[in-house]
Amino acid sequence: MSSIIIVQGYLAAGKSTFARELARELSIPCFVKDTFKIALCQSVQIDSREVSSRFSAVTFDGMVYAAERLMEAGFPLILEGNFLPAGVKKTDEAGVLRELIARHGCRSLTFKFCGEIGELYERFAAREGTPERGRANTMFTLPTLEEFTLFCRNMDGFDAGGEVITVDTSDSFKSMDFNALIAKAREFVERR
Repeated sequence: MSSIIIVQGYLAAGKSTFARELARELSIPCFVKDTFKIALCQSVQIDSREVSSRFSAVTFDGMVYAAERLMEAGFPLILEGNFLPAGVKKTDEAGVLRELIARHGCRSLTFKFCGEIGELYERFAAREGTPERGRANTMFTLPTLEEFTLFCRNMDGFDAGGEVITVDTSDSFKSMDFNALIAKAREFVERR
């Protein structure tokens, strides 16, 4: 039985950094939505938030396709992103992931990243528009704190099934026990 680790949650909560480090520690494939989107969009001009949003949907579809191929081969994997539940946008990303997990009889572990919205907003504002984010991932205009809050809170209903570990990064990761989280993930992947 294969296993999937989902790293999901609020914007600027440290999901991508954690997912990449987790993948290195466990030596398993990891798809980070932002970098996956940058790779898909290298030959495409992203000139508005609307175009960027359409490519976000394409990126999710591509990630699911790649994940399914790994699941068919019995490999564990990590998917990272600000995946959303039903009712927020056209695709119920949580539902798609639940169906994928069920179809392949996989076990799932979700790390739900959250934090104090004001601090996350400051982190988000500081990184928005940086070269590392890539044009494909920019919002084009900085959302207000209220818009940012709503976007983050929309993720609260995400449920792909399986085990869930909540990770609060409000204090800029100072109280996060990274080694304990890695150990839990390692035990999860090695459990048969």
